Amino acid sequence: MRPSVRPDLARLSGYHSAQVDVEVRLNTNESPYGPPGAWRTEVAAAVAGLDLNRYPDREARALREAIARLHGVSVEQVFCANGSNEVLQSLLLAYGGPGRSVAVFEPTYQLHAHIARVTGTGVAVGRRTDDHALDLGEVAQVLAHAEPVVTFLCSPNNPTGRAEPPDVVDAVAALAPGLLVVDEAYGQFARSSALERVRHEDPEDAATVVVRTFSKTWSMAGVRLGYLVGPPEVVEACEAVVLPYHLDAVKQVAGRLALDHVEEMEERVSLLVEERGRIADVLGGLPVDTWPSEANFLLFRPRGRSAAVVWQGLVDRSVLVRDCSTWPGLSGCLRVTVGTREENDRFLEALEACLR
Repeated sequence: MRPSVRPDLARLSGYHSAQVDVEVRLNTNESPYGPPGAWRTEVAAAVAGLDLNRYPDREARALREAIARLHGVSVEQVFCANGSNEVLQSLLLAYGGPGRSVAVFEPTYQLHAHIARVTGTGVAVGRRTDDHALDLGEVAQVLAHAEPVVTFLCSPNNPTGRAEPPDVVDAVAALAPGLLVVDEAYGQFARSSALERVRHEDPEDAATVVVRTFSKTWSMAGVRLGYLVGPPEVVEACEAVVLPYHLDAVKQVAGRLALDHVEEMEERVSLLVEERGRIADVLGGLPVDTWPSEANFLLFRPRGRSAAVVWQGLVDRSVLVRDCSTWPGLSGCLRVTVGTREENDRFLEALEACLR
C-alpha cells in the first residue's frame, strides 16, 4: 500500500504558467534578449576546464564573493541556490514549519504562500488597497495578530508592478516581529532597493533579507540561479537545510562570469524601461485600466470585455500574456511582459484588435 500524500498538501496544486505554441511569448517575465555573446564564450571555455567528475564547491565561494562585491556586503551575507524560489524554500525550511506562520499581502507573488504551505507553515493574509498599495494599518493588524516568523514583501510587486518606497519598507520592518524578506526579482528595474537597508542595519538587530535572481535582467532564466543578501545567521540557517552540493559547478561559473557584464545588463534594463513606458502610453489610450509599474511587465484590465475572451483573442493572434483574472484582488486582469520592440508592437496591435 502506498502512503497517502500529507493531508495539508492534498488540495494543493503546483504553480504553473500556461505554455502555448505562439510566436510572441509575453507571459513569464523573462528577458527578451539573450545573454551577451562574450559571456557565452567565457562560460564555454570555463566549463571545458571544469573537473565534472568532482563535486562542486559546496560553499560556492567564488560566486558568493562576486555577488558580495557587487552589492558591497561581506561574503558571509550571501546565500545562493537554484533560482530565487529555492532561496525562498530554504528560508522557510529554516524558519517555518508547523506552529509557525508567514505574512503576505495580496495581490502578490503566489509562490510566497505556496512554498510556505508546502513546508507546513501557516499563512496569514492581508489585503492591499484598490490601487495595490500597502495599507500600514492593515499590515500592523495582521502582524500583531499572526506574529509571523517571516513577513514577505515583493518589490516591485508581481503581478502589479508596484515598488515599495524605502519609507514603507522601513515602516513594515519596524512592525515585523521576525524576518522581513523583500523579494526583488525585478529589483534592477526599480528606483530603490532594500539592499540599502541591509547594508546599514545594526548587525545585532539585522532582520532584513533581500532575495534576487539572475533570471530576469541577467537573461539567465534557463540557468536557474538566485541568491539572498542578509544577516550571516540567516545564511547559516539556509546552508543547514539545503541539500549537499545543491549548486552545480556549471551554474556557479555561469553566475560568476555574468557579473563581469554589468554594463550590458544595465543597457538591457534601460531598453526595457523605455519600452515599458511606450507600452504604458499606448495602453493609456485604450479601453483598459492600467497601473504604474517599476518592473518588466504591466498589469491591465480590459473594460467591457472578460479577461478570458481577450486572453484567447491574443492567443488566436499568436500572442501569449498571463491571465491573472482569478488571482486574489485581480479580477479581470491580465499581465504582459515587456518584450522587444517588435514583440511589443505585435502585442499592442493584437490587443487593439481584441478590444475593437
